[in-house]
Amino acid sequence: MKPIFWASSARISVACISVACSQVVAAGPDPADAAAAIPPTIYKSPFVDYRALGEDKNTPWKDANETVGKIGGWRAYAREAADAMKARETAGAVKPVPGANAPSMPTPPAPALQPHKHGG
Repeated sequence: MKPIFWASSARISVACISVACSQVVAAGPDPADAAAAIPPTIYKSPFVDYRALGEDKNTPWKDANETVGKIGGWRAYAREAADAMKARETAGAVKPVPGANAPSMPTPPAPALQPHKHGG
């Protein structure tokens, strides 16, 4: 790079630092003065804006099991997943190959042989 670029960027950096350092911080109460007026501490609970989701409809477990049985049980969910995979394959999507997208890790260099300097 050209020395002119470095000189101009150095001048800009020095100017920015000097402007930042010259900012006057608003003076607060003297920490050594026990009678100094301080602003009150305001606490806002993180749960102030919390809204409950509402009551869940509790279904007896026997009714829930009957519903799952009518749907087809776990096999129905497995069938849905298999159908979705078949639809993607027929749409022209490439089948994932295990380990194909794994990042290749470079082999670490062998440690250089150096004499031990234990002072002995």
